[in-house]
Amino acid sequence: MVCAAALTLLTNASGIFIVENDTINTKKIKPKTIRKKPFKLFNFSHKLHKWLMLFIGAQFVIWSVTGTYMVFFDIDYIHGDSLVVTHQSKINPENLTYPSQALFQQYPRAKNLSVGLLIDREVYRFNIAKQQYIIDAHSGELLSPLTKNTATAIAKHFYTGDGGVINAELISSNPPFGLRERHLPVWQVNFDHFSSPTLYISANNGKAVGKRHQFWYIFDWMFRLHIMDYGDEQDPSNWLLFFIASLAFFAALSGLVLTYFKVIKPMISSGKKRANTAKKTPQDSQLSVGDKA
Repeated sequence: MVCAAALTLLTNASGIFIVENDTINTKKIKPKTIRKKPFKLFNFSHKLHKWLMLFIGAQFVIWSVTGTYMVFFDIDYIHGDSLVVTHQSKINPENLTYPSQALFQQYPRAKNLSVGLLIDREVYRFNIAKQQYIIDAHSGELLSPLTKNTATAIAKHFYTGDGGVINAELISSNPPFGLRERHLPVWQVNFDHFSSPTLYISANNGKAVGKRHQFWYIFDWMFRLHIMDYGDEQDPSNWLLFFIASLAFFAALSGLVLTYFKVIKPMISSGKKRANTAKKTPQDSQLSVGDKA
């Protein structure tokens, strides 16, 4: 006859009791505790750096390329200062034969009268309302608005290069990119050079009001991309730039942490190991000498 032992399980808050053949055997089972993993700076920095650079990595490349371009070229060259020369010609008072009294009689509303040179010719410049005028200081002849030949001659007078004039065009409305509307009307004089230099000569006062070349246009686009200005404001304090720059700061900070764990810390550890090895070597040699003795 086979007797099966009756097993009964009793549980309470402190553990589990096993009842076997009316005998209570206590077997306390400890509940499992879930331990929180300690915070690891390396793992956190690695994940943060990976995801941030995945999101803004392209902008980092744009900043690098555009910044390199803007640093490589001299800013004075970009502004076109090397395209023009400032002539230090003196005004000859003997050529001012047209009296200012006659000028004000002919133009009673004239204001801001000044004397200057138009290439090698003494002229009067003045304003009537918002309009500018030029007259010959010798004969009183009205020279403005300038003709195409006169504007081309002035552009050649200012231009420092050797290339000839390709064409000259009068712009009275819709100024090209890089030229302000307040300078209109202007003569756009293009010269023959690989950088496509252009001088803008005011048709009213005969002054060079703008100087541009191909590298300036590229620089302008590089600057827009650098400050993340995708509109026409050219405002470096836009919110998009602030947001991306904030993320870039944390990406760079996490990258420094990774640099410490990947480069600096191993170097420190290897240096300590070499130092410990150097300390043990003299002791071993002394022991070997003692053994021989």
